[in-house]
Amino acid sequence: MAVRVRDFLRAHQTDGMPEGTVLAHLEELVERADVLAAQQRDGVVASRAAAEQRAGVRRALQSKLLRCLAAVGAAAGKENVELGAQFRLPKTRASNSAFVTMARGMLKQATAQKDLLVSRGMMAKLVDDLALAIAEFDKTLEATRAGRRDHVGASADLRSVAAEIAEQVRLLDGLVRYRFGDNAELMGAWASARNVEGPFRSHAEEKPAGSEVPGAVAA
Repeated sequence: MAVRVRDFLRAHQTDGMPEGTVLAHLEELVERADVLAAQQRDGVVASRAAAEQRAGVRRALQSKLLRCLAAVGAAAGKENVELGAQFRLPKTRASNSAFVTMARGMLKQATAQKDLLVSRGMMAKLVDDLALAIAEFDKTLEATRAGRRDHVGASADLRSVAAEIAEQVRLLDGLVRYRFGDNAELMGAWASARNVEGPFRSHAEEKPAGSEVPGAVAA
């Protein structure tokens, strides 16, 4: 709507017109809204991309790295029940926060008991691979938080800008009516421009081609 209003006023601009200052401010608001809308979209895209990446990392942790560690830990737990309890797999449906907390705990124990676990069949490289995967998981969580901050912040600012745009358009409506109130064609174009739902269309335009009811006979 703001873009259509701006374009209408640009098309009918004359030197010294009273709405010139208001139009300039409207143009600034439209530019600001474009920036915020892009930031809003980028936040959503970043959050979704991070979620997809996190899902893949979590699958690898759950099905490979942690599972392998849990199996070795269970073998070591035959001699030390308390140690074996430290290497239980996180629940599949655990929240991301609970999952990564348990994964960090298993990594901490694996690092401390590395020699023992290696003697029970664990590859020494598993500890390093697990640390890298958990770090990658943490990065996806931070990327999601950052994306949400950008999205929420931009959305709040965009609502504020939209309210200010509406205020400017109401002001411009009075000025346009003063200038073009006697010109029915221009006033129709103006009404269409400031329609929030979109430009007006006639019933003929709205009716899709070939929409006649089959078999209908004109009276």
